[in-house]
This record gives sequence, C-alpha cells and structure tokens, in this order.
Amino acid sequence: MRDIFEKLIANQGPIGQHRDRAHGYFAFPKLDGEIASRMKFRGKDMIVWSLNNYLGLANDPEIRRVDAEASENFGLAAPMGSRMMSGNTDYHEQLEQELAQFEKKEDCVLLNYGYQGIMSAIDCICDRRDIIVYDAESHACIIDGLRMHPGKRFVFKHNDIKDCEKQLERATALLEKQQDGGILVITEGVFGMAGDQGKLKEICALRPKYSFRLLVDDAHGFGTLGKSGAGAGEEQDCQDEIDLYFSTFAKSMASIGAFIAGKKDIISYIRYNCRSQIFAKSLPLPIVIGNLKRLEFLRTKPEMKEKLWHNALKLQKGLKEKGFDIGKTNSVVTPVYMKGGMEEATAMVMDLRENYGIFCSIVVYPVIPKGHIIYRLIPTATHTDEDIERTLQAFSLTKKKLDDGEYKREDIPDMHEVSAKRFDYFLQKPK
Repeated sequence: MRDIFEKLIANQGPIGQHRDRAHGYFAFPKLDGEIASRMKFRGKDMIVWSLNNYLGLANDPEIRRVDAEASENFGLAAPMGSRMMSGNTDYHEQLEQELAQFEKKEDCVLLNYGYQGIMSAIDCICDRRDIIVYDAESHACIIDGLRMHPGKRFVFKHNDIKDCEKQLERATALLEKQQDGGILVITEGVFGMAGDQGKLKEICALRPKYSFRLLVDDAHGFGTLGKSGAGAGEEQDCQDEIDLYFSTFAKSMASIGAFIAGKKDIISYIRYNCRSQIFAKSLPLPIVIGNLKRLEFLRTKPEMKEKLWHNALKLQKGLKEKGFDIGKTNSVVTPVYMKGGMEEATAMVMDLRENYGIFCSIVVYPVIPKGHIIYRLIPTATHTDEDIERTLQAFSLTKKKLDDGEYKREDIPDMHEVSAKRFDYFLQKPK
C-alpha cells in the first residue's frame, strides 16, 4: 500500500507539470485595474482579449451602484440556508420569472454556478436506463456531468448531423431492446473554443424520426445572439423546440450563477431534486438583485449587443484580410489558428504581452494536438477601434516572426527577467 498523495507529487498533470515556469504568467496571471478592454499586467498596460465581459456590464456605473446598494442593504450572508429550507426570497423568484419570460419558457430555476449546475442537472434528469447523445466538443462541465451518468452515452462528431442521427439510431435500438429509458441530446448554443454555433435547428429537425429531449448549454449565446439577446435558439428560430435551455451569468451578465429554463413540470422536478441546489446555500441577495438589473439591461439596451457585434465583426474581418485562419466561428468568439510547438507558442505570447501590450489567451497541447496553436480572442462592447487596429498590427508582426522561425528556442527566459528587458533581447540568441 502507498500513500495516496505519492502519485500527485510524482505526476502534476499535463498542465501542472509546467507550474514552476508558468505560474503567475501563463497560468494564474493577475490583471490589475478596472475590468475593461485595457488593464495592467505586471505593471504594463495591456489591451485585454481574455475576459467574457461581452456586453461591458462588469464596470457599468449603474450596475455597480445596484450591486453596492444591495450589498449595503443585505450583506453577503442573506439569505441563509438552501432555497428549499430557508434561503428563498421574492427576489430569487422574481429573477426566475423574468428569465423564463425572456427565454420564452414556462419556468426557470436558478443554479449557484454554471459548471456545477449543469453537471447536477444532468445527474438529476437521467438515470441508469436513460441514454445521453452528445456533441464531441461539449464543454468540460458537460463531460464531467456525463461521468456521473450510470447509463449509456453515445458521442457524435462535432456538429455532424449525420453522425448525430447515427447515434440516435443506436440509442433507439438499445432502448427498444431494453424496453425502458429515454434519450437526452446535449449540445451547445455556441462552442466556446471554436466559436461556431451548435446546429440546434438541424438537431430539432430529427424529432419526427426519433424520440428525444434536447438540453442546450448556451453560456456564450445568452445575451449575444438573437434579436432580443435570448440566445442561439432565438438566433436559429428554434427556441420553442429546446426542452431545457441552460446558461450562466458569468459571460454576458458579468456576474455569477446560472439558470435552466423549460416546461413548468420539468423545472419543478429539477427544483425539488437537483442535489447541488437542495444541499447548497442560496445565491446571496446582492448577486440576485444585481442579476435582475443586468437582465433589465439585456432587455432594454440593445445598443450594447450592437456595439459588441460591431467590434467582433471588425476584428474578424481584419484578421481574415490579413490572412489569418479564424475557422468557422459564427459568434463573437474569435479563435486564431496557427502552427507551432509549445516553445514557439510560449515565446509568441510573451512577445505579444511584453512588446506589443496585447493580452490574450492561448491554447496548446495537450488541449489540442501537437503542432497547433489557438489564440482565443474575446471581443467586448468596451473595445475600441484603436484596440482592434493595434491588435491586428501586433498579430501581423508576431505571425511573421513565427513563420520566420524567430520564436524557436530550447528554453524560455525567466518571467522576472523579462520584466526588466524587452523580450526582443531574449530572441537574439538562446542562453
């Protein structure tokens, strides 16, 4: 027998193995200043493309005033206890009612967190006799929810409707054999890495042939897509056919918490059986009241979404004109695909931050295959045309360095040394 912690010390994991060099810079960086398109990183001014503050609500003066007043009036403790036992209020129920109306659903239930919320919703809905059919590129929170599922699950290739139908055929045949259980299809309104919308309308078109229910995670579509901002279902004109609509407040609302909306009897079942809510403290009132104000802004200030899309389309058009591959995004999420290894990706990120004042997130192996780099840019309503032009110029210059092999090196300089020198110094020759 060995100490269970031995394996944790010996193997820190695919990302954790880089912790000594990455911590504080590539992992767990600290951005300072007011949440906006421009902030400070390690004392330097940055144009920031890594925050899901889509509509710019994080530092809106009126939103902050409501947050502050609610905190002063109620503090962070109220209400105490879980919703079911002692933590329910008129404000919680008002937010649920307004969200249901906004999403054109009969009812809605609040969830304390998005990640935990959808995991426990899947666990609540499905038992061992049920079969889940899901998109291969579903978010980690969905995958973790599937891990909790004791029954069968079939995955279909990303946004591949033919393969989705194939998996529905498999699921249907198995259910006919066992003569019990049902099918839940899970996909996303917007896939947060690639930015492409889930093919909701095409999935819904399979209903006459197959019996299933549809759960959509629309974390990135809520507030950004659709005429009213109600999300990908509204954008694709199939909101009525989505059985359970899920989203989080952490993106467009710049807050915390989540919700799931649908038919009244189904939402009632979730409200009384979702373990993560039954056994967890209720959302604090300042968050609930603040979210009511944020939802009001989504309903009454369409100019926020218009500005977001102005910036997103300008950025995406500029990248394509400069020859960059941004994939198949049809949302505001803007991926930039490049070729290169870990050392090149690391060097390029440092160059962008240290010499060009551009802070954006990067994805490399093991999240994606070796030899590939994805920069994930998140435009917001607070970005300016100048922010976009400077970023396009910086990407063009650093892409040339990448193509010319200037970022190839066996080691990466210490982050503290970089603070004292321009990164160009370290590109002159390997140590």
